[in-house]
Amino acid sequence: MHHHHPAAPQAHYTADDEALFSRISWRLLPLLIVCYVIAFLDRVNIGFAQLQMKQTLPFSDAAYAFGAGVFFIGYFLFEVPSNLLLEKIGARKTLLRIMFCWGIVASAMMFVETTGMFYILRFLLGALEAGFFPGIILYLTYWYPGARRAKVIAVFMTGATIAYLLAGPLCGAILKYMDGLMGHHGWQWLFVVQGLPASLLGIFAFYYLKDRPEDAPWLSRAEKEALRAHLDNDAHAVQGASHGSLWALLRDPKVYTMSLVYFLMLGATYVLVFWSPTLIKSWGVKDVFTVGLLAAVGPVFALVGMVLIGRSSDRHLERRKHFMFCCALAALGAFIVIMTQGNLVASVAGLAVLTVGQSSATPILFAALSDYIPKKTAAGGIALISSLGNLGPAVMPSVVAFLNAQTGTPSSGMYLVIALWLGSGLLLLAAIRPARASAAGLVPA
Repeated sequence: MHHHHPAAPQAHYTADDEALFSRISWRLLPLLIVCYVIAFLDRVNIGFAQLQMKQTLPFSDAAYAFGAGVFFIGYFLFEVPSNLLLEKIGARKTLLRIMFCWGIVASAMMFVETTGMFYILRFLLGALEAGFFPGIILYLTYWYPGARRAKVIAVFMTGATIAYLLAGPLCGAILKYMDGLMGHHGWQWLFVVQGLPASLLGIFAFYYLKDRPEDAPWLSRAEKEALRAHLDNDAHAVQGASHGSLWALLRDPKVYTMSLVYFLMLGATYVLVFWSPTLIKSWGVKDVFTVGLLAAVGPVFALVGMVLIGRSSDRHLERRKHFMFCCALAALGAFIVIMTQGNLVASVAGLAVLTVGQSSATPILFAALSDYIPKKTAAGGIALISSLGNLGPAVMPSVVAFLNAQTGTPSSGMYLVIALWLGSGLLLLAAIRPARASAAGLVPA
């Protein structure tokens, strides 16, 4: 996960600097990770909610799939506008706006009665949440110089895996134990219990965070000056996405290849996020809480696997084969699930193998992107690839619902997942030449 860039004129970190960055991290990261966990929960809890919604609302699988996917259309359309606004109004106001509004919309899902309202709310949730992830990445650039940023972003991104770990047991428990409370269904409580915290966190973050290091009362003047020196020293490496560079990006075929790699990968990932609760239920697990616990088995292994595979990728300064390995692992897991036909232990093991591959792939892809996209255009390039890639989950759940309806078996969806993963891995292998270590000045000592 830590990617080593060619040795720039490197600022040497003293013990005081280490202490300073450690303080900044303890101040910023716990809150940001909690926010990301909630963001992720509100995005994926539909997969669990549908287990129970189907009993009270007569929506078809296709309707759920479309609702799951339409979120990403809203996300796609509003990602760039939100980032432009952030530069104007600052991170605190942006987080307040994003989190407060999306908490309200996520909670409003409890009142869904028609498919139309379901689609509108899911679209709005995507539109409101769009600026959150890129906004935080931008915010971190105000506090950390480049040499430290990769590691910090990796730590922040563990929020998704933590959310993935908590989602099952948490959603399962709410569906089971809050069902009927005050005359509401478990799935209605699910949206409120996981929605409202976002609004409260948004208000808290507004008062707790500071837009810039200069405003932070918890840093001394000497610390602010030291930090400013590090950031200024680093400034030449980070240029905004100017229009000239944006045109160069739009003309660069590699950007579209990388977008397609990400599209296939994210499509496969979210198919699983939305369908795994239903899949586990189809293996004969009746109890929603048990479904939730079994869904958390994979992420436990993934937290470890992510770190080990990321560390190996950094040690060898190699992205292509490591990414291919992750994709192959995910495909293998899906294959095990198909072959074991719902034999519970073996199928859960297959799902765990799949989850390790899936979780480890993302950081390596982003490491590869930051290695291969020219520094000048990195900010714009990663945002562009990210937003094009997010169209994958907009269409894939619907494709799977269609396939499963045509064939009448959930394993046809798994065959698609295998195809998406292998396609993603092979495409990256083909598109990117191995980095010439010596030319880039990356000769391991």
